[in-house]
Amino acid sequence: MPKKAASNDLFVAPAMQHAVRIGIGGWTYAPWRKNFYPDGLVQKRELEYASRHLRVIEINGTFYGAQKPATYERWAAETPEGFVFSLKAPRYITEGKKLADTAKGITGFVEGGLDQMGDRLGPILWQLPPSRRFDADDLDAFLRLLPAKLAGRPLRHVLEVRHPSFLSAEYVALARSHRIPTVFTDSPEYPSLADITGDFTYVRLMRSEDGIATGYSAKDLDAWSTRAQRWAHGQDNPELPHVVAALPDGSARDVFIFFISAAKHRNPAAAMALQTRVDAAHQ
Repeated sequence: MPKKAASNDLFVAPAMQHAVRIGIGGWTYAPWRKNFYPDGLVQKRELEYASRHLRVIEINGTFYGAQKPATYERWAAETPEGFVFSLKAPRYITEGKKLADTAKGITGFVEGGLDQMGDRLGPILWQLPPSRRFDADDLDAFLRLLPAKLAGRPLRHVLEVRHPSFLSAEYVALARSHRIPTVFTDSPEYPSLADITGDFTYVRLMRSEDGIATGYSAKDLDAWSTRAQRWAHGQDNPELPHVVAALPDGSARDVFIFFISAAKHRNPAAAMALQTRVDAAHQ
């Protein structure tokens, strides 16, 4: 279980019951040592630093292979109270021939030490490859395999789809029947659907620009701040791409937003700028 990390005044735990957490993908990236991490910071302390300036980090390393329990425990111990990780599930599970045949892989990953993260464990992201078309029966069987709890704690699963065939009312209905959120991927490469299909919202923003210090313009950051607040208050954002009609207002929900890829060296600044805007709206 994670030990309590040292306090740091730069990190402010979310005050609202349903939190908006904004972060980046990973914490080890050489260009960040020039514009995010302070000079002289040793690499082994980069997670400690990043977790005190951001509220969530999406771990991509687990996509290429599960880690040892001691690694999960160490990651958790280096982060402060209130911080969470999102883990990308291993690709050997989501890129196999049949999703319905992945029970062994799912169990091996989930029960392979994730419990060592304790309350630092946030959503588990199941990213489907661009080649995988929507197959209702296969996907339904897969979603039934995802465990609801681990060591007595509820698990949160989220699905990222990357084939245009998922832009269908049948997919939205199936995802809603399992109450699993669908990633809203703001990307020029992959299909995007902002339809609310689960109990929390998960967004991957992939349009940061090199020529803007904060990655996104002030106008765009203001717009995403408004959207984040709407999602957190149980509202939809009908101006974003939807497959079916936007939902009426519902229950408050947690929101996870990540700045991923694109002008990657700008993403920490983008995340902090957006978090500042969201926090200011709740003061």
